[in-house]
Amino acid sequence: MPNKILPYDRNLKYLARELGKNSTLSEVLLWKQIKGKSLGVEFHRQVPILNYIVDFYCHEIMVAIEIDGISHDHPEKFRQDKIRQKEIENLGVTLVRVSDADVKNKLPDVVRYLEGFVERYKNK
Repeated sequence: MPNKILPYDRNLKYLARELGKNSTLSEVLLWKQIKGKSLGVEFHRQVPILNYIVDFYCHEIMVAIEIDGISHDHPEKFRQDKIRQKEIENLGVTLVRVSDADVKNKLPDVVRYLEGFVERYKNK
């Protein structure tokens, strides 16, 4: 089945490239674990969807991964995240959130969680 083309703001392509060059430690750590097809599907970094940029996205199974740092605990940021997630999920994308702290301190557990998640979606 061909990949579904998702709408995005073309102006975000440059910003996405810049974000990729200036990744956080957690993004670098997780990327080393999921790049290529190490989870059985191919993820891409810093992908524009609508007016947003997700940390990682797999076109094959329409799954996005976001790494949330402590700034996401702030009530206003949490509210914005819920709106963003709903808009992205309305396109048929499943958004998976993992915490920055878990990526840094429990990376093997995060990878196992993502492996299980990917397996469920590959078999749909």
